[in-house]
Amino acid sequence: MNTYENLVKKADERIALFHRELAELSDDIFDHPEIGGQEYRTTEKMVAILREKGFSVVYPFAGFDTAFKATMGSDDHKYKIALLAEYDALPDLGHACGHCLSGAISLLAGIALSRLQDELNADIHIIGTPDEEYDGGKPKMIRKGVFDGYDMAMMIHMYDRNQVYTKLTALSPYTYFFYGKAAHASSAPWDGRNAFNACQLFCHAIDMLRQHVKPDIQIHGIIRNPGEAPNIVPEEVSAEFYIRGLDRPYLNQVIDMISDCARGAAIATQTTWERKQYGEGYDDLQTLSFGNELLSEAYEEMGVPLNGDPEKVFGSSDCGNVSYVCPTFHATLQIADEGTAIHTREFADAVKSDRAHEALAKGAGIISRYVIKMLSDEDNIKKLKAEFEEKKARFM
Repeated sequence: MNTYENLVKKADERIALFHRELAELSDDIFDHPEIGGQEYRTTEKMVAILREKGFSVVYPFAGFDTAFKATMGSDDHKYKIALLAEYDALPDLGHACGHCLSGAISLLAGIALSRLQDELNADIHIIGTPDEEYDGGKPKMIRKGVFDGYDMAMMIHMYDRNQVYTKLTALSPYTYFFYGKAAHASSAPWDGRNAFNACQLFCHAIDMLRQHVKPDIQIHGIIRNPGEAPNIVPEEVSAEFYIRGLDRPYLNQVIDMISDCARGAAIATQTTWERKQYGEGYDDLQTLSFGNELLSEAYEEMGVPLNGDPEKVFGSSDCGNVSYVCPTFHATLQIADEGTAIHTREFADAVKSDRAHEALAKGAGIISRYVIKMLSDEDNIKKLKAEFEEKKARFM
């Protein structure tokens, strides 16, 4: 009989069978880090393993050299589940975010679940999603329709806590350009228009704006090319800013306010300005309470205590964008001592360890149990999709 317990047993057997191979993959990717958009060796290794396990893999995929999509069988079941694999590294710090391990978890879970597709009436797809750290691969994939038609997407991120969801902030990256007129700063400053002064005033205006926005809003930036020499009035200066918030609609209002700051600074200094987005915007994560309840059960069954505060801001991820397209889960697993921040050398040390290898099996077990729970009772997936559609009606 295909009871929940029997399906879990089958998944666990395959996790145990392939755990060592996927642990070696994670360690190998850790030892050969590749930054976003350049994960060629990494994806070749992943794709080779998936093909050896019987998956049909489209690679490259959706116009991205380092993206892939792996499917098993005829791909004609009722439900479609996307397991998201991340694998890009950070400049200088390598896999201090743990993407090598997170990606291996998705692969191991997908391999375990692929033999249960008939019992679950679901196709388990593994989607390789490059460049999460900098430019955001998933928003580009969304525009190409990659995540259309999925009933659910999920992944597990590495962290210093165990959580069923994370508080992701929406993020928009912009460069603000100010254009003036060069002149000799001593003999004829009246002939110049100082773009650096405009940029300074812009930054001061943002500082004054901070007290009038909601507490979750974060605005941080740097000034580029402030000038060539002290005796030349700077004619072009730019500032790069990340603007973050917990709610995309309100964040968009704040972005308009910041544009007013730039406009006012330009007027005051008799310069001109323009704004350009220099990377993908990230959205906040749309959390779903019913799905989180079932995911909590999966953690409990795996003996993994939920010891974090999911309402504490985690940061930004392009996984949030996917949550506006289909029900999406971005859970975490603890691989480092409490207080060890991601994107640090200390966290990188934890990514290649016995504790990390244990997390690989636990993560695959959690994903497998969650997917089996969601699909072995058709009422569950219906409840999840109903909650998503209700929420979607509010944010669309």
